[in-house]
Amino acid sequence: MARREIVVDGGTWDVSPSGRVSVYGRDQFGIVFQQGTGPERRRRFTRFAPVGHRSPDAALAELSERDLVQLFHQSQPAWTAPESAYGAR
Repeated sequence: MARREIVVDGGTWDVSPSGRVSVYGRDQFGIVFQQGTGPERRRRFTRFAPVGHRSPDAALAELSERDLVQLFHQSQPAWTAPESAYGAR
């Protein structure tokens, strides 16, 4: 699975496809932003509709760092996201 890193407000976030499959198939997929590990881990999720490649890994690789930061700002905390099964904060 493709992984990238971005810096937002001085913090480093790992970015990868969430792995969750939606009814839209390859027209849309989830992206997870993770920071930290263990109980201190923070996660945020968003959905993305690729313009070029339809493979989540290839589409994520096509995005610029600026695009990823914009997607981060559109993301929602894990506790509000179905991708995390509305997980803990």
